[in-house]
Amino acid sequence: MNIAVLGAGSWGTTLAVLLAKKGHEVRLWAHRPKFAATLSAERENCRYLKGVPFPERLQIAPYLEELVSWSEMIVTAVPSQALRETILRFRVVDLSGKILVNVAKGIEIGTGKRMSEVLLEVLPGLLASQVAALYGPSHAEEVSKDQPTTVVASSSSLATAEQVQEVFHTSMFRVYVNTDIVGVEIAGSVKNVIAIAAGISDGVGYGDNAKAAIITRGMAEISRLCIKFGGEAPTISGLAGIGDLVVTCLSRHSRNRYVGEEIGRGRSLDEVISQMNMIAEGVHSSRSVYELSRSVGVEMPITRAVYEMLFQQKPVQQAILDLMTRDPKQERD
Repeated sequence: MNIAVLGAGSWGTTLAVLLAKKGHEVRLWAHRPKFAATLSAERENCRYLKGVPFPERLQIAPYLEELVSWSEMIVTAVPSQALRETILRFRVVDLSGKILVNVAKGIEIGTGKRMSEVLLEVLPGLLASQVAALYGPSHAEEVSKDQPTTVVASSSSLATAEQVQEVFHTSMFRVYVNTDIVGVEIAGSVKNVIAIAAGISDGVGYGDNAKAAIITRGMAEISRLCIKFGGEAPTISGLAGIGDLVVTCLSRHSRNRYVGEEIGRGRSLDEVISQMNMIAEGVHSSRSVYELSRSVGVEMPITRAVYEMLFQQKPVQQAILDLMTRDPKQERD
């Protein structure tokens, strides 16, 4: 199959390598032409995925419209807040018969839209049955080393989800399917916000009790928002839900947890972001998820606290105190 991967960060590159190793013809597109030229010359992504050489079937494609026209499947791996501007560049291309697989996790700032909604809004003639999301606990650092990983391919069309499963599935990259793309996208986006909270707890110096509370009550927030938009309970307890939440809150590879840890240690958000090589999607998602939760009346106190600490300069200790001293409630509330 001819597959275009849009976005040459660590995850996009990892998936491009995985697909090329499996025998697909893969073309990787990078936003910056100079970076694309470097990738083509070095045959390795030394900036984001050093030590993983490109297979022969993986090539660098400089022209986006031509690449999309050539492809049978398009994997969108650009940062979530850059998805709209990226796909606008090929909205004139005929997408009939093509499958779009989004792997970026986030809610668009300003619109509150999930990534599949952005794709369907921007690309004329694209059908919901052509769109899938590939989410789950899957750090590029481990997938690129062929370490066991499980993810879920989700689409409103079971046939599309199963086709994505067939394309990506390997002996070390196990792909499940479901048709709850709403629940998958919301869970996969909100977990990044909760991971920042978990990192803040680490940075302050709190222990396992606090981390367990954040993960558990964070799961409650994810559940409330998912159910509000029609997501399904099995998704929340699955790979895109609890699976991705746990790995993002606990892993040393998690950029979102790292951002939180540094905030907990007293550094400013601008200072932390300026020294990072890659994007932490949870920073933007904390704003968009908070705004979305307010617009639909869903209570998400951890998300609100993260938003206030990141964007309203609320002191960390005050935010924690406010969370802990809220009115007592039943656990199901």
